[in-house]
Amino acid sequence: MRNSFFDQSLDAGAIRQRVQELSTGKVGFYSVGLYPASLAYNCAMQNAEGRLLLAPRPGRDLLGAFPQETIATMDDEHVETVLEMGGHRSGGELVANTLSDLIERCELVVLSANSNHIEEDLHEALRLKQELNREQVVLACLAGSFNHDPISNSAYVLCEQQPELAFFSGFHRHGALRNPFDSFTANFCHPNALTAMLGAQLMDQLSPNIQVSAGVHNVEGQFIKAAKNMASVFAGFGYGFHQDNPGVLPTLLTLLLNQCLDQAATVSMARPDRQRLYHRQPFPLTELGYAVPRIESTLVRDGDFERVRDHTFSQLTAMVADVRGSMMLPVSGSPTRNFQAGLVMAKEMRTQGRCPHSMEELEQWCEAAGLRKGGLEGLKSLRYWPQIARKFAIPAHDASMVNLLYMAIYGRAGVKDTAYRVMTESRELSSYCQESVRPSHSRRYAEALQNLDVPKALDLVVNAVIADNANQAMGRKMALDENGETGTPAYLELMDVIESQLEA
Repeated sequence: MRNSFFDQSLDAGAIRQRVQELSTGKVGFYSVGLYPASLAYNCAMQNAEGRLLLAPRPGRDLLGAFPQETIATMDDEHVETVLEMGGHRSGGELVANTLSDLIERCELVVLSANSNHIEEDLHEALRLKQELNREQVVLACLAGSFNHDPISNSAYVLCEQQPELAFFSGFHRHGALRNPFDSFTANFCHPNALTAMLGAQLMDQLSPNIQVSAGVHNVEGQFIKAAKNMASVFAGFGYGFHQDNPGVLPTLLTLLLNQCLDQAATVSMARPDRQRLYHRQPFPLTELGYAVPRIESTLVRDGDFERVRDHTFSQLTAMVADVRGSMMLPVSGSPTRNFQAGLVMAKEMRTQGRCPHSMEELEQWCEAAGLRKGGLEGLKSLRYWPQIARKFAIPAHDASMVNLLYMAIYGRAGVKDTAYRVMTESRELSSYCQESVRPSHSRRYAEALQNLDVPKALDLVVNAVIADNANQAMGRKMALDENGETGTPAYLELMDVIESQLEA
């Protein structure tokens, strides 16, 4: 699809007029959940220019995502302003806006449905753009989980399937957005730098409390949001179960953050438009705020350097802050819904002494605690994690924490027992955090050094010392015999299972 504020005209006069139109343009949010409604309330508190329009899904109430007790605490005038954003006057009555109204009246429309509806909304928006002759309206999304095609049984990142689709992301807590004194940062990402800059400017003008900067990494942004939603579940579990073991939490949270970014860096390498992303822009990425135009990681394989990760997106501060903030227990207010799901999981696992029997049981635990499963994007992303990991060839050592969470929910009974021990015993969890981030070949050498009485282990070390045989030794899998110990630690058992079942 083509998704730009401009047509392909070279007429300077027409382009000048279009730029002026954009300077006063409106932003629309379709399918109003907690975030768009909270953002609208923030705008109502701060901005009277009316740049934001809303449209609920058919049959949905504009403020239906809020509990009644929350609505009761809101200022009546601000609520009235929000309701005005969601409708227009017809015959003296306020009529709810539709997606068609947003396409007609806005320059930027954010499709804010979750992954259950985002694709059908995108198809409808594209149809309306053509039907209403509004092809220059830019579409964006903010869905935070992976999509799934039941026909081909394949999972994917929507922005990868539709690379021109913009993505809006930034850390927020819905209650905090109703605080007139708090401020927030966000990123508006589109693969064209000019579109990204203009879109960010439109979003930035909504409220002085929300600072929006531009980026070109829409695919990475959407992947990170799905990945951090899964990580947030584990973070909530860590806080809930290990609140009396504060020593393990910094390691756990650091690893969750780093692995989200490393996974996204691997995904970034798979973009088919990487060359265009960096070499065919209207101006350098540094004009958008990137400190350097590219950050890449390499590995030495067979004597040659091979690029394996693209970390350029990590310069988008709001994107990284979204990951970090989603794993924090706030000083005031409630943590994110996925974090709360992790807290529920910790409570039930402590009470019942086991992992959940299934995802359905975990969702029942969450529903009983007042968390609607439709809002738990982290759990939905986890369903499709193995397909995503294989699709992008994400190494197991870059995804060990989400792999552990996956096994605790989807593993066989024996695997769940091992996962329970690793997740609930502080020593096992800290050992898992330390060892699981090593590539499998580096662990073989560490094990060999501890088992020098085993001939094959000694041979492995000797071959590594001999330079001309090192490459051959590293490429060969050598099974180490049992060294007489009474048993293998649980974290090593689980690592073996994960690497055999989930390795890309």
